Formats: sequence, structure tokens, C-alpha cells
Amino acid sequence: MMVDPTLAEMGKNLNEAMKILEDGRKASDLDADRRQFSRSSIPGPLQGDGQDVASILQLVQNLMHEDEEEDNPSHRRMQNVGEQGHMALLGHSLAAYISVLDRERLRKLITRIASDTTLWLCRLFRYESGSAYYHEDDREGLLKVCRLVINTRYEDYSTEGYTVLNSRQPVIYQSATCRPGLGQHLCSQLGLPLSSLCTVPCNTMFGSQHQMDIALLDKLIREDVETGKLPLLLIANAGTPGAGHTDKLGRLKELCEQYGMWLHIEGVNLATLALGEVSSPVTAATRSDSMTLTLGPWLGLPAVPAVTLYRHEDPALSLAAGLTSSQPVEKLRALPLWLSLQYLGHDGIVEKIRHAVELSQQLLEKLKTLASIKTSVEDELNSPVVVFRFSQETSAESSGGSVEGYFAGEREVLDSLNRWLCERLAQLVPASGVDIVELEDEGTCVRFTPLMTAAALGTQRCDVDLLVERLTELVPVLNCTLRLRLDFREEVYRHSALSYIEDLSWPGLGAVRYEPRIEELNDSKRQLEVEKINSELLVKLGDLDADLIFSTGLEFGPEKDCIFIGMATEDLDVAELVDTIAALGRDIEENGRLLENMTEVVRKGIQEAELQLQKDNQDKLMEEGVLRQIPLVGSVLNWFSPFQSTVKGRTFNLAAGSLDSTEPIYSMKAQTGGLASPETPTSSAKRLPGQRLFRREGAGGSDSHSETSSVGQAEDLSRERFPQPTTPNPPSLVPDEAVSVAPESPETPQVLAEPEPTQDNGEVGTQEGEEEERWPEGQEAPVEETGR
Repeated sequence: MMVDPTLAEMGKNLNEAMKILEDGRKASDLDADRRQFSRSSIPGPLQGDGQDVASILQLVQNLMHEDEEEDNPSHRRMQNVGEQGHMALLGHSLAAYISVLDRERLRKLITRIASDTTLWLCRLFRYESGSAYYHEDDREGLLKVCRLVINTRYEDYSTEGYTVLNSRQPVIYQSATCRPGLGQHLCSQLGLPLSSLCTVPCNTMFGSQHQMDIALLDKLIREDVETGKLPLLLIANAGTPGAGHTDKLGRLKELCEQYGMWLHIEGVNLATLALGEVSSPVTAATRSDSMTLTLGPWLGLPAVPAVTLYRHEDPALSLAAGLTSSQPVEKLRALPLWLSLQYLGHDGIVEKIRHAVELSQQLLEKLKTLASIKTSVEDELNSPVVVFRFSQETSAESSGGSVEGYFAGEREVLDSLNRWLCERLAQLVPASGVDIVELEDEGTCVRFTPLMTAAALGTQRCDVDLLVERLTELVPVLNCTLRLRLDFREEVYRHSALSYIEDLSWPGLGAVRYEPRIEELNDSKRQLEVEKINSELLVKLGDLDADLIFSTGLEFGPEKDCIFIGMATEDLDVAELVDTIAALGRDIEENGRLLENMTEVVRKGIQEAELQLQKDNQDKLMEEGVLRQIPLVGSVLNWFSPFQSTVKGRTFNLAAGSLDSTEPIYSMKAQTGGLASPETPTSSAKRLPGQRLFRREGAGGSDSHSETSSVGQAEDLSRERFPQPTTPNPPSLVPDEAVSVAPESPETPQVLAEPEPTQDNGEVGTQEGEEEERWPEGQEAPVEETGR
């Protein structure tokens, strides 16, 4: 068989290019040269001789991964481009090559490609006698359908233009659950006023709250007809963008036939038409006038166009509306899809869609066994979209309680917790493809849509099992955090120096601000002081050995200069946490105040020292006399008659801000006077070895350790950190009053006596009958030499 050498070379180059790009994506780290180049925002000069293909592909690879962070898994959640993806990419290259063929050969080729693709899609999705329009923007097909309906309903539109619309204003109806901005986009592109758009509310009493209210729709249409308007088109959902619910398509089709309206259907549930067993609401979509299919996400095909299937008998009107084109090159849009469908085959396409539906059913079955998780699914047997959320109501009902009026702003708090839950699940199980969805009635929910993500991310049943496992681990954290938020607020209110910050959008325990006790500062200086103290406090809290996360809150949050505490667990001691925050804040404030007063203290101390020195010099002059001040005479006089001055030396104590005498230093050879022994820091909690901060001992049950045993453990830990020296022959004990002793002779080494631990009676302990000896004041205690 003859092979076109250009096609063979194209396929070879594509394989090599994809190998280079995929190898670069799978690499765990990037070399320094690539990082340096990728972060350069200034392009280099265009080389005169050009570059080879490998260099250009390396450039593309660098640009693709320039902002990739190794520790952020969300940046690695890229689509798996398998063999079917290669076929789709090859289609774009082939389209460029085919476009240079001669006109006759090009016409035959694109006619075959378009007819084959349309026939396959109509048979696959049970849409008989349909035509297809391929488009890049998934809204473009609906826009062209609207033009077709306008040309059909207004016969003089092709000649008179928009003036014919003045006779009867067209009206487009859409559900309240349609894609945001879809109706506005249609009116903008069609040149229609927004009054031509009618949004139909959803059910409020019966049926799903995400389905269009058919009775109300009928009423709206009759009112428009009575006022001289023309009902033009109805947009229905087979899988709403949020919850994935399907409108009652059969009843809507009957209503459209009654008023001569065009019915257009879109949604992810249309993919299930390819399956053998299809629910009746989705089957009614085959009777619609048009529907839009997004095969790229469903089948994991990159850069393939969306397809709008429609039925219309007049090719001239279809051409006028832009659904067909006389330009052969535009028909080549179907080429990537034509190649991919042949590669997958009918069985491969059905298997991908069935696999996605089975993943949804697997997750739904497991979610039913989890407490505090509420699902929002239309059809539990066939729904390909699973929406769930953490709900305190479910938890309260299971425990026999009620959460009516649990606390103000509960809906906002639950929304923030569900937003955190979705973000954590997406980080822990990136292959699941879960995302956040905001629903009007339910609030913030987690959505699992494998039809849109499974083919691209390669989601498997084990990923669903892992998702449920991680969800099971996170639900207790959510329950504890929600319950302890009230305790945290009450504990903060008990401290006058702390202010509780009410931020319902924060997914955590809460927020607190330390308020300094400085009343004389104005507002600007006080604000700076608050910012400074809370910034230092946040750093100190972050350095603690605790499982909690302390932060400044959301990036664009309304509250500033606050400390936000993250999620909590069951064994969290809220009282200890708040006490620690208050104590650290108080220490920071006092230390800052001490530094501020240090300048004044030093200045006053220096002035006092100068005055004292002047007085001492005058006293010295009076004692020694004038003769001793003469250089030569004073030396001779001091040699014959030495003089002992009574003037004392002075030391300046910065900590106390006072002048002290140096006499104790020179007389005792050590600083013994006016010095307080350093205080031993006390533990704020009875903590076991390895126990983290703010954790209750024996959480969930009674404490198994008494106060005595806890103190003993604390002492053991202190001894382990500061071991006591051991001697073979213990020396005689020295009383507490003797801090230091003077040697009897220069050869006798000085020994510092350390007091032994006190007994219950508060006296110094003795060993083996040795009686405690006390010595009169002013006499030194003899020290036995022990070889130390």
C-alpha cells in the first residue's frame, strides 16, 4: 500500500513532540537553566538562522512549566493525553495539510469527513435525521440555532432585517438554573433587548428545586402571546450546570409544540444517551429540535470542537443562519473528531461514558453511610453527577438533637467549611476532580462530575475509595470545629485584653485580636501598636509545638491585624489555647513597654551617676586633703602614710534602673546582693512526654493521672533536661543562706554550694543522720574538700 511520505513524517514528528513534552511534564524537578529561562519576561532576539524543532519544543516545554510549584498538587492536575488524544492533536495538523490540496480533492474529502462524523454522532446519541454544526465555543451552536429560528419565524427577516421584529417582539425562555450569562450573551450577539429574555423560575412546591416550573412557564407564554409577543425558543437542561438535574423534557416538548416554539437542550446528562439503559427524562431529549454535545470532556479528547445536532428541512435557511458554510476549510473542524471516533470505536466510547456513570454510583452508595454528609441527587440510580455537602443538621438528627437556631450565621459558617472541605479533597485526591458549586437553596457544595473529568484525569474506582476515606477523616474535624467555635468565642470573652472577631467566612475555629491596654495613645498610634503586637504574637504562636494553624486569614478578607485559628480536633483544650494567646500577648506588650521606657531609665540613671560621682570626688578631696592632690608630694606622702579611702564604688543596674554599691562584689568576690534568683518557668499544663500543646490528656474519657503523678512526671522531665551532677562521696550540706563561701587560704578552691530539693516541711534535707549545722552571721562555714 502506498503511503504519503508527508503524512508519515507528520505522524513521526507528532509522536516525538508529544514524547518530549510529556517527559518534561513527568519530570520531578526542572534544571536551573530552564528555571532561569522560564522566569525571564523579556524575550530574546529572533535568531537569523532559525532554530531546530527540538529547541522550539524545549522552549514550549519551559513556557508550559514556568510557574509550576513542586509542593502544589493542583498545578500538576493536567489532562492525560492518551493515544486518543494524540489522534485529536493529529487531526489539527492534518487539517492544515489537507487545506492545501486542490479544490476538487478537498471538496470530496471534507464531504466524506463531515457526513461520516454526523452519521456516527446521530446514531450514537439516537438523534435521527439530524445535521451537525461543529464549533469551538460551546455557546456558538445555540447562537446559530437562534438565527435559524428567527429566519424561520420571520419570513421577511432576510430582506427587512431587524425592523420586522418590531411587529412582534421575539422572546427566548431559559431556566433559572441555566449557565450564568448565557441569555445575556444571546441577546448581545443577536441584537435583541434584554426584555426579549425571560427567565423561568424552578419548582418550589413539588419536584426537584432545580427543575423548571412548567406550570409557571405555561402562564408566562400565554401572557406574552396575549401582549403580542412571539415565543421563539426554549432552552432546557439535561443536567443543570450546578446540581446535574434534568428538566421534564417530555412535558416541555409538548408545550413547545403547542405554541410553535423551538426546543434546545444542553447538559452533561446527554452523554448517557449512548448507553443502552437510559432514564426516561433524558430519552425525551431525542425529540428536541436541537441539542449541544461537548464530546471533548466526556471522552478525554483535547481541542476537539463541540457539536450541535439539529433538525431543519431548509438548507438555505441553515446557510443563512451560519449552520452550514460554503467554505470547505471551515468544514475541516470535524477532522479531529472524525479521527478520534474511529480510534475509540463505538464500544470504546460507550465504555468511557459507562465508567464515568459507575464512578458516580459508587460514590453515592458510599456517601449514604457517612454521617453529617447530605447528598443532592435527582435520580439515585442513573445520575452521573453527585453533589454533597457537610451538614450539621444530619449530625444533629442522628444524635437526637436539633440545630434550629444553633447560632447566628450558621449557613455562612457551613458554606465556609464546605469550601474548605472541597479544597482539601481536591488536594488530597487530585484524580477525583471534585470542585466547588454554589447552589441557591443548598449553599456551597462539593460536586463530583466524572463525565467531565474522569476521562481527562484517569479517575478509577480506587480514587473514589480514597476520596471516601479522606472524607471520613475530615468529617470529624469539621464537626469538632463547628462545635468548638462557640466555646472559643466564650473563652475569648472572658479575657479583657482579647477581642473576638466575627468572620463567618473563615473555615476554622475563629479569629481573635489582642488589644493593648494603652489609653493615652491616639487612634493612629494605637492602630500601629495593635498591628505590631498581633504580628509578633502570630509569629510566636506559629513557633509553638502545636497542631493548630495560625494565620492572618483570607487574603482579601475584611478583618486585618487578627489571628485566625484553623481547624480543630476533638482533644483541643480551648481554654488553654485562649490563655496562652492572652499570656503571650501580654508578654509582648510588657516587653515593648519596657523597651520604650528603657531610654528614659538610662537617661535618669546617667544623670544620677554623674551627680554621685561629683559628690564622691568632693568627699575624697575632703578626706585626703590638698597635699595628697599634688602629684609629687602626694606620692611621697602616700608612701610614708598610706590612706584608705571610704568612698564606695558604684554599679549601674539597667534592669532595675538603680545605682548599687560595688562593696559586696569586692568583699565577697561574687555578686550576692540585690540579685533575685531566676524564676523557673512553670508548665501551663500537665503534659505527658510527646504530648503537643493545647491537647487535653485522655480526651474523650476521664483523666487517668492524678495531680501528684502529673507533678512527678513534670519533675522527671525537668531532671532529664537538666541532669544533676553525681559525686562518689557527697559533701556536707550547706544551708540555704550560704550562696557562696570565701576560701580559708589562697590554695583552698572556692566551692559553690547548691541547695538540695526541699522536703514537705520546707527544710533542707540531710543524709544518713547528718544534722543540719547553722553558723552565726558573719562567720564562714567550713567546707570539706571532696576533690570536686
